[in-house]
Amino acid sequence: MDHNDIFIIIPAYNEAEMIQQTLKPLLEYGCRVVVVDDGSTDGTGAQLGALPVTVIRHIVNLGQGAALQTGMTYALSQGAGVIVHFDADGQHNHRDIQRLVQPVLAGQADVALGSRFLNKEDTREIPLLKRFLLRLATLFTVVVSGIRLTDTHNGFRAFSRAAAQRIDIRENGMAHASEIIHKIARAKLSYVEVPVHVLYTDYSRRKGQSVLNSVNIVCDFIIGRLLK
Repeated sequence: MDHNDIFIIIPAYNEAEMIQQTLKPLLEYGCRVVVVDDGSTDGTGAQLGALPVTVIRHIVNLGQGAALQTGMTYALSQGAGVIVHFDADGQHNHRDIQRLVQPVLAGQADVALGSRFLNKEDTREIPLLKRFLLRLATLFTVVVSGIRLTDTHNGFRAFSRAAAQRIDIRENGMAHASEIIHKIARAKLSYVEVPVHVLYTDYSRRKGQSVLNSVNIVCDFIIGRLLK
């Protein structure tokens, strides 16, 4: 598959400080880059103006899940063969994209999920408290969805076109990560975990989830399931 058939979806909310630094290596890779500016108020849109990327803007901030769904809907309408989720804060390494999409391109899996826990070196770089919370999240995922993963809240994912058509994200906020896993299980999509490196900087730590918000995410997901 030509790289032009690979769409990288990047949800961005107030990422003016990092967005160009995140995007420039992706543009060298040759994929189609779609940035969903999720109601930013800090000049993120101005930073995107000079770059050869597709920009879709939400008038108000809807949440990362909503931004991803907007990007996926657009990519599918443009004939995307593979859709990749990629964070805007500089945590993900563009060099991991080829490894992530390979099993999808080869037809070995419908979905490839990035994991920080498959290489010991990557695991050691995760802050201790975050590592503990991520381990709890894997247990939660097993109980709720029946899928046993090493890293359930990694935003670096790749979907085949057929898989993306079956993942309709309804959780607007951060609970979308659990929802995606649940829908992979419900749709009986094949999946594989792929080792990826996550870079923790002062900036990404500031943008990350607090312990309290992690609890809120779990509650949002459970309430969302009860209401459906």
